Amino acid sequence: MSAVKYWIWLSALDTLSVRAKAALIRRFGDAESVFFAPRDALAQCDGVSASESAVLSRRDLTRVDEILADCAEQHLSIITMQDALYPKRLKSIYAPPVVLYVRGHLPQIDDEAVIAVVGTRSASPYGLKMGRQIAYEIASCGGIVVSGLTHGIDAAAARGAMAADGICLGVLGTAHEQQDGELAMKVCRRGALISEYAPGRVSQRSFFRERNRISAGLSVGAVAVEAPEKSGTLLFSAEALEQGREVFAVPGNADAPGCRGTNSLLKDGATPATCGWDVMAEFAARFPDKIRRSAALCPEQTPPAPADAPPAGETARRADGKKEIDKEKSVEYIDLRTQLGLLSEAQLKIVSAIEKEPTHIDDIVEKTGLGAATVLTQLTVMTVKGLVRRVPGNRVVLNVKRRP
Repeated sequence: MSAVKYWIWLSALDTLSVRAKAALIRRFGDAESVFFAPRDALAQCDGVSASESAVLSRRDLTRVDEILADCAEQHLSIITMQDALYPKRLKSIYAPPVVLYVRGHLPQIDDEAVIAVVGTRSASPYGLKMGRQIAYEIASCGGIVVSGLTHGIDAAAARGAMAADGICLGVLGTAHEQQDGELAMKVCRRGALISEYAPGRVSQRSFFRERNRISAGLSVGAVAVEAPEKSGTLLFSAEALEQGREVFAVPGNADAPGCRGTNSLLKDGATPATCGWDVMAEFAARFPDKIRRSAALCPEQTPPAPADAPPAGETARRADGKKEIDKEKSVEYIDLRTQLGLLSEAQLKIVSAIEKEPTHIDDIVEKTGLGAATVLTQLTVMTVKGLVRRVPGNRVVLNVKRRP
């Protein structure tokens, strides 16, 4: 009998928790060894309950042929933990799925800058715009976007990645046959749909929480776009942090209930992200052959030219008749003296602590004597204003030109 049947058998045992399945693989090495293990050895496995060991001891393979037939009908690939295509990045998490059921093409995950983009289902127009835009920019810069494909931010992120002709990976909280909408099909053609649940598996509420560990496990970083105080997005961010992933958050209005969760992530130390490059710059050194900076604007979000703007290539004339080049001033040439008068006391301390070279945020906290949450919050505000910018290594630089 092919070894894959034992993996399918183990994955399809509904009464076993994901932790129990992972514990069995750690103890016995592979699904076939689990299948033939004596009952007393199964009962002695840490993380496996007595009732779970009883289920395992039945060694019931009746569902396996049914699942194989469903996979063939639905064009699903079966990737087990022993397969070369199974991501090492995912295998290293606390409870890796024993089988991935995949529709589409799964890239070599370990060689890619994969970023999960997550947020609330009840998204505001701002949240939807930022979810689409950041995913578009991540894909334009060479990243792969992971999405849960649920309504709101997740769906907007998937559409943004595809608008950039990028790759999107949809991680499902259900079996494949329960996710057959138009968006899922587009993602399948562009990248892949992934589920740990065998065809025919009845959905449970816990599946969406379990899905978080897979989305985070495939990724090197996660971006929380918009989320209220009590949100699955915060649970996802906690999961990503536990796995050692970099967590980013998009700043939102301080008085918007839908942004309180993401703003709290910023207070707790998440890296601010106002564009896709804020995210990708953190991984550029790790994936030098994959990541490149792109200035591409997301379709439907390209700012229109001012109504009174001169035709392209022409210059404007000032009131005194002299020509003025119609090149927009870059933020790196903001006059520092002008801006200092607009800063708060805390922001002035932060500016004084930033050296000519990129300065680590921890050094700024130490030099200013301000709390880490205060420094991170103020840096977010100053980033939005264009006064500072983030660079790789959790460092910042002044985005100004000092006059002598």
